[in-house]
Amino acid sequence: CEMLNQEKIKKLFSYQENGNLVWRTQTNSRVNIGDVAGLVGTCGYVQIGIDNKRYYAHRLVWLYHYGYLPEGQVDHINRDRADNRIENLREVSQTCNNRNTGNPKNNTSGIKGVWFSESSGKWLAQIQVARKVIHLGNHADILEAACHRLAAEQALDWDGCDDCSPAYQFVMENRQP
Repeated sequence: CEMLNQEKIKKLFSYQENGNLVWRTQTNSRVNIGDVAGLVGTCGYVQIGIDNKRYYAHRLVWLYHYGYLPEGQVDHINRDRADNRIENLREVSQTCNNRNTGNPKNNTSGIKGVWFSESSGKWLAQIQVARKVIHLGNHADILEAACHRLAAEQALDWDGCDDCSPAYQFVMENRQP
């Protein structure tokens, strides 16, 4: 069994601009040349079988383009686990990848860790670190709460993934010239 490397990936697949890998070689009776490779698994990631082993398509796309499989994680910037366009992928730490998740279903502010408290009439901000919730105060408006949330993220050295932070996005959209 040949080691998985960029040369082998480019022999097996062609890459499409939409992020799909397409079979160039028939590796077994279930594979047809020209078919899009892989299936979306229960977690939403596209998985592809090669030599009786399953690989995440986003990692194979990374290998196809950059010639190596990252030791760390490959993050989907737009949070769509099936969108494997190379411009939607980035190599990140586990902390950054964990941070690039959507808001909880009950979030109404659009900013993770920020919500309006009916009882106090204030915007509350918090952040969770190592499973411990840190309260960041009660604030008069949502922008102030978002700024405190963003400052906490930056103080924790969560660099490299500011652009996917809802707090960062909100602050950038609402900053005064």
